[in-house]
Amino acid sequence: MGIYTVEYVNEYIKNMFSTDFMLRNISVRGEVSNCKYHYTGHIYFSIKDESGILGCMMYSGKRRNGLDFKMEEGQKVIVTGRIDVFTRDGNYKLYAEKIEKEGTGDLYRKFLELKEELEEMGMFSPEYKNPIPKYANTIGVVTSYKGAAFQDIRDIATRRNPFVKIVLYHAKVQGDGAARSIADGIEYLDHYGVDVIIAGRGGGSIEDLWAFNEEIVARAIFGCHTPVISAVGHETDFTISDLVADLRAPTPSAAAELAVFKYDDLMDRLATISKRLDGIMDCKIQFCRNRVESYEKMIKSLSPSNMLESKKQMVYQARISMDTIFERKFKERKHLLELLSAKLNALSPLTKLSGGYAYVSNNEGKPVLSVDNVENGDILNIYVKDGRMAVQVENKQKDGGFYGSDKDT
Repeated sequence: MGIYTVEYVNEYIKNMFSTDFMLRNISVRGEVSNCKYHYTGHIYFSIKDESGILGCMMYSGKRRNGLDFKMEEGQKVIVTGRIDVFTRDGNYKLYAEKIEKEGTGDLYRKFLELKEELEEMGMFSPEYKNPIPKYANTIGVVTSYKGAAFQDIRDIATRRNPFVKIVLYHAKVQGDGAARSIADGIEYLDHYGVDVIIAGRGGGSIEDLWAFNEEIVARAIFGCHTPVISAVGHETDFTISDLVADLRAPTPSAAAELAVFKYDDLMDRLATISKRLDGIMDCKIQFCRNRVESYEKMIKSLSPSNMLESKKQMVYQARISMDTIFERKFKERKHLLELLSAKLNALSPLTKLSGGYAYVSNNEGKPVLSVDNVENGDILNIYVKDGRMAVQVENKQKDGGFYGSDKDT
């Protein structure tokens, strides 16, 4: 036999572990012991049963996808990972890739089976989802009044809308009879007449939340005429109720925000709408007022009284125009008459008589225009400016006339 170093032996054993297929991916059932959370994020613990103990550890990088609960002393768990040797100490450990509570695997399989069955029945189809009312006044809550979930829902709901009415159906949300209690609560509130129902609870393990994975709860939600919001656990938790419900909320607090409208926002919106409506109404009234005024003017313009007044105005204008024309014509005629009168006056015998001339006529009143018209002895009438004289012709002279010789005949 040869003599080997410690390092060689530990490396040899490590290689043996590494080449063993079963040890590279193995699941071990046991009870948690000596569990310590290191400040680096690693977890050091052991699992034991009645026959022995096995050292284990989980690196911090594996915790996000491999562990969904806080490990505590005495828990029954199934650890899946690889067994390897730490060559410096010569110790072997189970390096955990995944840790789950004992029985969780069976529950998850049941979850998947029921999910597949209900999905084939169409219970998850969007066409069966009821819309969540935008302005719900009465909120139904199915949960335990002892849990923090109800307190969160009540606080947030009343803060958003102090006038909202909350109807609580106290239901058992964990353990035996929880599923039946939750289903009864949903059915009761559906007949009670609320606007929306919130069914849920706070976070926990898959066992704690299992009541919301039961078929009886799923059927109660599916058959509910009132919109249902499922609010089970934390954001990472997912249940059958979430799939059947009309809306899934990541937390009970989020469910309250989704179910209850913010009163102040509504009042602000109503004030804005009211202001807008007032403006529209004012514009409409002004538009109608302008149309009425236009119609009034049109009616007045077409009314008999207005038309008569218009005709009277036309007659008045025509009268003024005629008066103007008449006055102008009168002045023109008057001026013409004055001209003619002056001309006539210039030709008037009276004017001549006034100048020392006389008018001579015979007894028959005919004018004597020539000495040939009279004979000696005829009686003539001589008209002068201020009267008439009757004379007898004794002599008549033809040659030269008035402008001839002064010699008498």
